[in-house]
Amino acid sequence: MNREIQQLIPALAASEGAGVKIKRSLGQGPRVRHDPVLMLDEFNSEDAADYLAGFPSHPHRGFETVTYMLDGHMLHEDHLGNRGDLKSGDVQWMTAARGIIHSEMPQQLEGKMRGFQLWLNLPAKEKMKPAAYRDIAAKDIPQVTLASGTTVKVIAGALAHDSETTTGAISGISTQPVYWDIRIPAGITEQFSVPVGHHLFLYAYEGQGLVGEGQRLLNVSTAGILTDGDSVTLSAAGTEALRVLLIGGKPIGEPIAQYGPFVMNTHEEIEQAINDYRRGELTA
Repeated sequence: MNREIQQLIPALAASEGAGVKIKRSLGQGPRVRHDPVLMLDEFNSEDAADYLAGFPSHPHRGFETVTYMLDGHMLHEDHLGNRGDLKSGDVQWMTAARGIIHSEMPQQLEGKMRGFQLWLNLPAKEKMKPAAYRDIAAKDIPQVTLASGTTVKVIAGALAHDSETTTGAISGISTQPVYWDIRIPAGITEQFSVPVGHHLFLYAYEGQGLVGEGQRLLNVSTAGILTDGDSVTLSAAGTEALRVLLIGGKPIGEPIAQYGPFVMNTHEEIEQAINDYRRGELTA
């Protein structure tokens, strides 16, 4: 069964960190999520004033953050002593879990800074495991080029194509995430096999797309929540190539309690996270 768009969520302008200008689609409010995805932010500017202040030291607990850099240079540092240089095409997959305190600061004074940050929830049994993170260089992310000229960067999940399967750079996570960066040339239509039962959405960041048998229009900087099914059909509308993210995972189906950078299952657990942070015990 082909998936169709059931809801469109245009990204809204917002500010995060110390004043970084972003666009937020999923995560605009408690009802604008798609289990297990909590939030997707896009940042894209050539004006250093929009990003230079960065994201000074701040805490997280209970979920994972995925930073995908399209253009620019960002430095990650955390309480564990880790340092990670994210440059164009790189990905950082950070599991905050019990707690992490980190910063993400631009390492450039001018030029384009463009990319995405995804928040992916963890099931209750994994929310208090030790924090961890992995930096993935652009060269280590599999890229598939189809006969039509369509390209797919497989960050997470498995892409079936031409009787082959390409496994993404990230695997073995309980939510079985899918994270593909797809570029479809103008006038081309592609159909992709996807896992039945996964909650998936599309996010167009260049060009316009037509989705499903209904040919629903997906505009730039807009998320399209998909119905269930085993395939997604995408076309690049107009004269421009379509660049779109396909993101999602296996739904967790648990209650969500969130207070800023803390995402747990109950309000009591949120209070505990706040108290732990105040006492310096968030990461203990």
